Amino acid sequence: MSSVSHKKKPNAHGVSYYLQIALNFALVLLAFALCFLLAKELLHFFQVSIFDDDVKNHYVLLESILIFFLYFEFIAMIVKYFQENYHFPLRYFLYIGITAMVRLVIVDHDNPTSTLLYTLAILVLVISFLFISFADSKREKL
Repeated sequence: MSSVSHKKKPNAHGVSYYLQIALNFALVLLAFALCFLLAKELLHFFQVSIFDDDVKNHYVLLESILIFFLYFEFIAMIVKYFQENYHFPLRYFLYIGITAMVRLVIVDHDNPTSTLLYTLAILVLVISFLFISFADSKREKL
């Protein structure tokens, strides 16, 4: 009879548990910070829309709306992370990327080459979103 010594493996589950707690705590703090910035952006939106009549401020207003949606999408992504059992859906990153690129097209439209590159990036993101949606619909049918 041979004596085999069994070495204990490191408790990886314990480490991942504590890292998950740290990640969740950081995401909750980030969500609160984003909520504060969302409210601040909403206040800025109302100030620009009510008190400023300058034509240039229409671009500022539109930029403010898009920044508001960026904050909103990040908060929604954090909420979805907790609802989907600690998983970030890829489509939310695509939403954020598309919104960010649209914001760049609106704000930085002076250089035609940059605008073309931004719109091509939007096209790539939309095509990626369509592929993901198509794959999800195929998976649901099975």
